[in-house]
Amino acid sequence: MEKLLSSIPWGILILACLTIGLAPFHPPHIWEKLQMLLKGNLVRPIDWFDLFMHGTPWFFLLAKIFFSLKSSV
Repeated sequence: MEKLLSSIPWGILILACLTIGLAPFHPPHIWEKLQMLLKGNLVRPIDWFDLFMHGTPWFFLLAKIFFSLKSSV
């Protein structure tokens, strides 16, 4: 995982988070899906797909940050 993340440039991850991760922009779709997940309303397959699609860039960005901090310590 760490090798994969190191091969992805920071700019690409940030751009993916700002486009795919936040689209549609008002309100951000990922925010709606996270609220649905916390309330227990995330039941339809399309909702799970949306959470996966919009959440993947954020997951990769957070993982890259984690591994970067881990390797610098």
